[in-house]
Amino acid sequence: MTTPRLILASASPARRRLLATVGLTVEVQPSHFDESLVQLNDPPALVQELAFRKAASVARSQTEPALVLGCDSVLAINGEICGKPASPAEAIARWQQMRGQWGELHTGHALIDSASQRRWLACGTTRVRFAEVEDAEIKAYVATGEPLACAGAFALEGKGGLFIAEIQGCHTNVIGLSLPLLRELLLAADYPLLQAWQT
Repeated sequence: MTTPRLILASASPARRRLLATVGLTVEVQPSHFDESLVQLNDPPALVQELAFRKAASVARSQTEPALVLGCDSVLAINGEICGKPASPAEAIARWQQMRGQWGELHTGHALIDSASQRRWLACGTTRVRFAEVEDAEIKAYVATGEPLACAGAFALEGKGGLFIAEIQGCHTNVIGLSLPLLRELLLAADYPLLQAWQT
């Protein structure tokens, strides 16, 4: 059986690294779907829909069969959706609100077979507790630029990992892609995961 092409519809280096870590070779074709077109207040529903729209936009452009993976993540604090901060000032204010609090990091996953248009969807939710960081730490962290590129204004796999006190659930979900959920989706799509390791 030939291993199908696996396409990541995301420019996220963290997601690509996670896939490489588990031995999956992917083509990176970032989606250019306009996320502002989706307005939902329920965090799991929002990331699920965005992941699907991203994967679908890339799947439609394929001329050869492929499995297309789309993902999207948001952090919710007390039910309020927190995406990427729009400015350093917003990132600082966000961290001042988050410190010492629990949040939920939701990551939507969508896998689409470009040939048959079959789809498999899942959402992972991980609870994250933020450390009681000082204002000086927050300002120094924001000055690195890292929080401005991340859902929830932090990167667990980067400098922001210093400020995460506790995690309940899948830690790779916080990075942007739940590996256990990915396995379930690939198995549902009959992707020869073990064979992929041998190529």
